[in-house]
Amino acid sequence: MKFKHLLILAFFSAFVVSCSRNTGDNFSFTAPVADTTGTASAATPVSAVTMDPADVPKFPISGENSNNFFGNPTPAGIDTAANRDDYLINQGYYVESYSASRQTPNWVCWHIDPTTLGPQGRTDAFAAFGGLPATYFAVQSDSYDATDFGFDRGHNCPSADRSSTLLANKATFLMTNMIPQAPQNNQGTWGNLEDYIRTQVTAGNEVYIAMGCYGSGGTGSKGTFSAIQFTPTVIATMTAANVTKFTKYFAREKINVPSNIWKVVIILPVGTNDISRVTASTKIIAVNTPNINTINSDWTKYITTVSSIEALSNASAGATAGQKINLFGAITDLTLKAALKAKIGDGK
Repeated sequence: MKFKHLLILAFFSAFVVSCSRNTGDNFSFTAPVADTTGTASAATPVSAVTMDPADVPKFPISGENSNNFFGNPTPAGIDTAANRDDYLINQGYYVESYSASRQTPNWVCWHIDPTTLGPQGRTDAFAAFGGLPATYFAVQSDSYDATDFGFDRGHNCPSADRSSTLLANKATFLMTNMIPQAPQNNQGTWGNLEDYIRTQVTAGNEVYIAMGCYGSGGTGSKGTFSAIQFTPTVIATMTAANVTKFTKYFAREKINVPSNIWKVVIILPVGTNDISRVTASTKIIAVNTPNINTINSDWTKYITTVSSIEALSNASAGATAGQKINLFGAITDLTLKAALKAKIGDGK
């Protein structure tokens, strides 16, 4: 990492309370500040969470090996009003666009290579992110109650992709990294895909990943919902204990349940000059899954093209700025970019 980035991180870390809590909400944060010096296609705010000093060189804010080195999928920004549904957050260990109206991430980008994986186990440190603007509802660690809605708190950037240190793993449990995901989709199909991607890394590759979602209406273990919202119908089915527990969320919580969840991966042998090494034969994974509990656990059943994912997301009902995606923004060779987007994303 460049010296100026170390200075920036040290400066902001001085104002951050330690985020080593395993329980409770409002994970510590620093307000995001734009950094326009990187090579990504849009500004990246300075990391909003405390990073382990050992991780700082592994997760640069900008440039090669940064989480959004191949470009942000949307023109996300940090104006709390203008970017309300495409709000850019750098969580240090990943970069995301957040939607205040959907109360979920639109997309999350991250990079993995063999140095970013380690022995740290899963912390289960689910927590609300205290760095959201005050006008945004911060989804809480207990906002998804499986007994009432039947959805997992589904990671975008997976826990096992950030196993270098305790803080790296905890950062993945922020609720701004979660979507309501059907249990079989999350634990089966998506888990199998995540495992496969990590085998590519341990085999000597590095990967750049973008994951997102679109649409409304998923089917979990308790049926189909368009949102995690305490409507009169839902409240009528709840236990008295749960009504008491969740009354505090009744007025503001309306977490969109996506109809589809996608992931795009660029796979390269570990090396340098990553963008210049991308060719039409570069391995690409492109997967688009329905958010349903009857899904096939074999992720290869949902292989598609990047172009298809873009088209479906952009045309989806209720799409906000965060679903109007255009991937690979950092690739300036338009012919190459078109070829990659048209390629069947089977990782071959």
